[in-house]
Amino acid sequence: MSVADIIHAKLTEALAPVHLEVINESHMHHVPKNSETHFKVVIASAAFEGLRLIGRHRAVNAALADELVAGVHALSMHTYTPDEWQALEAVPSSPKCRG
Repeated sequence: MSVADIIHAKLTEALAPVHLEVINESHMHHVPKNSETHFKVVIASAAFEGLRLIGRHRAVNAALADELVAGVHALSMHTYTPDEWQALEAVPSSPKCRG
């Protein structure tokens, strides 16, 4: 199972999202081909209702604690409530790697 698949499964189990994208952005960084070290997560969940951004990020980090210790170098998070997700026009693009 790929790291992206594990991330998807763990976030689905922990946060029951109405929308979830796990995007491997490792190719945008100076890492070996086929690496799974840099990810972007776009997630909308009712679990985020009433939480500030830091609380949402803590929930994602808690669900992915093992992966963040064991090889995931970077995790970009875009966390939304279902209403915020419905009103969203576009997810922010990831910046280009500087290194």
